[in-house]
Amino acid sequence: MALRRRNKVNAGFSMSSMTDIVFLLLIFFMVTSTLISPNALKMLLPKSNNQTNAKPLTTISITKDLNYYVNNNGRLVKVNFSEIEPYLQETLHGKNDIYISLHAEKSVPIEQVVKVMNIAKRNHYKMILATSPEQTR
Repeated sequence: MALRRRNKVNAGFSMSSMTDIVFLLLIFFMVTSTLISPNALKMLLPKSNNQTNAKPLTTISITKDLNYYVNNNGRLVKVNFSEIEPYLQETLHGKNDIYISLHAEKSVPIEQVVKVMNIAKRNHYKMILATSPEQTR
């Protein structure tokens, strides 16, 4: 007596649903990556091994050419030195416990850094000097 199975198992595997998922993920990542616009300046910062837990509200950057940039909601805005104080007062008005991160390149004269720190002192802002991590052996 020969018994046969009525339902045969199909040994084939359909990749169509898997490729659909891969293409959807690819489209998703391509769209989201275009939404992110990197607004970073390439700067050589001084080295330090100290860290702070404070979260700055904004960032002031000084390049080696003595150009000043202020971070405005994730967008870097180039400003003159004379415009920094009014700009900060306008954007940070009414906020408490204000921390500002200062990114100054290594080659920037200390006088320029102190000028920006004086602006923070006059307006009762707390200033954080940004550094790059120091290599430990």
